[in-house]
Amino acid sequence: MNSVERRTQTKEPVQASYCRLLKSGILAQRITQARERLRRCHVCPRHCEVNRLEGELGFCQVGASPFVASYGPHFGEEDPLRGSHGSGTIFFAGCNLRCLYCQNYEISHLRGGSEFTPRELADRMIELQDQGCHNINLVTPSHQVPHILDGLLLAAERGLRIPLIYNTSSYDDLETLRLLDGIVDIYLPDFKYADAVIAETYSKATGYPDIAKVAIKEMHRQVGDLVLDDRGLALRGLLVRHLVLPGGLAGTAEVMKFIAEYLSPDTYVNVMDQYRPCYQAFSHPPLDRRITTGEFEEAIRLTKATGLHRLHHDRPGTAISWLAEV
Repeated sequence: MNSVERRTQTKEPVQASYCRLLKSGILAQRITQARERLRRCHVCPRHCEVNRLEGELGFCQVGASPFVASYGPHFGEEDPLRGSHGSGTIFFAGCNLRCLYCQNYEISHLRGGSEFTPRELADRMIELQDQGCHNINLVTPSHQVPHILDGLLLAAERGLRIPLIYNTSSYDDLETLRLLDGIVDIYLPDFKYADAVIAETYSKATGYPDIAKVAIKEMHRQVGDLVLDDRGLALRGLLVRHLVLPGGLAGTAEVMKFIAEYLSPDTYVNVMDQYRPCYQAFSHPPLDRRITTGEFEEAIRLTKATGLHRLHHDRPGTAISWLAEV
């Protein structure tokens, strides 16, 4: 086993990072700071400056209350996250991106979901823990960080203790991320694009590459490389995803070069092959087709050429079977 993948023993339950901040009172302080960012909203990089505390809506179309699409044990995540009992996933509705090919556009673009109270959000976290989930997986959290922290405090006071995953597009505000230092155990960013024009064209994400690089560097500073326990479950650290797009639109070579040089060659990376045309993609070639075998193999080659070696693709059970041959 590689030294960077050495697993820690788990004879005693591992205490999530936020439990320590709960005891010190720092968690409550961070919530106050986070909610203040809603007053002239600076929660995400868009800086809409609307007063979400008074019900005003910005780009994400989410106000002052948690807005949730669904929740439950999820078995489609990477092996270190799903384990045997699933990742306790909470899908937050709304989004600070507008990807033309979004597979979840009903909840991200069309706001398919329901308003929760912080207590109801806490209830869901506790319920997922009681079902045996290995972690709480916050999907699309960037625009709802203050809301999440409100619920987390209540859940932690009631005994929530499993690791917290921040599952993001990487279009995150640096100051908001700094409020999560010592709270998030596992960062799960998707580094989507290396080119700013492509990011703007397909996701309306102005300045995406520079914002994502700053954000992911901060995530790595906080939690370091991914650490697994003796069961192969993630305890803490960074796991970077990268969705391969048709026609090389994602800029895989530059993305992987950044990860290897500015984060760590020991970064755990999932080069993802599951792109499929959805939503408006059919009107925007080459997004109107799935990637080919050759495109995916080239993405893997480019990744390994940087020295990155902890690839989810190389692990048992991750082989692809549906890619189109060319």
